[in-house]
Amino acid sequence: MGTLLSRQSCQARLRSAEGMSLAEFLYPALQAYDFLHLHRHHGCRIQLGGHDQMGNIMSGYELVSKMTGADVFGITVPLITSTTGDKLGKTAGNAVWLNRDKTSPFELYQFFVRQQDNIVEKYLKLFTFLPLAEIAHIMEMHAKEPEKWGPQKRLAAEVTKLVHGREGLESAKRCTKALYYSSVEALEEMSDQELQELFRQATSAELMLEPGMTVLDLCRKANAIPDGPSGYRKITDGGVSINGNRVTNPETVLILGQHILKNGVSLLRVGKKNYYIIKWLQL
Repeated sequence: MGTLLSRQSCQARLRSAEGMSLAEFLYPALQAYDFLHLHRHHGCRIQLGGHDQMGNIMSGYELVSKMTGADVFGITVPLITSTTGDKLGKTAGNAVWLNRDKTSPFELYQFFVRQQDNIVEKYLKLFTFLPLAEIAHIMEMHAKEPEKWGPQKRLAAEVTKLVHGREGLESAKRCTKALYYSSVEALEEMSDQELQELFRQATSAELMLEPGMTVLDLCRKANAIPDGPSGYRKITDGGVSINGNRVTNPETVLILGQHILKNGVSLLRVGKKNYYIIKWLQL
């Protein structure tokens, strides 16, 4: 109790308006017991964590040492923070996961490709196995041509390939081309999984292609525009695009290979952020 109460972090929380829950207060003791259990049953002698876990790791070190007399160790490492200096993690809501279901290869790639110049060299050293001489060369080339974002692209490629393999990296590149470069070729090569990962908030619909079906028909069947004149104007005003190409004539007839891709999919966008994935049946 005395050790837990003496910690600055504990005292600060107790003095705050929010106070400190019993579960939070006992957390160091529970983590310490975890270390003791792992030591006794699995021979664990080292606990590794971020430097914000120093107090919890010390509790484990002290408990195991007192209970067993064994030499155990704790190692802390600097935290990886966001560009604003905030801690990355579940609690902060900005965690980057290795599990594809939580962070897709595209999202992982984009996280690293968006890193700022003042952190990218550090990340190349931390997260890749590139030789230091090669990293130095990459940074030298970046100083000459900063507009190419060479270090960021190499960092993103290396980490994505390490986590998801070469196919994961190719998937991330296809999604990048489709989203940011409106590449029809990339869209045609994308799997259903990639489409769902890229457009997580998109509405999906399955439609039958009817003879003479128009852009207006498509938008209404997908419930992408309101009925009546306002929906018609949404198209004529340039608010609708299909596969990255803006369509302004509501009466345009849908054409295979243009509005409907080779993989039987159309990507409909209404406004800036409302995406609809249309899967065509029995083409």
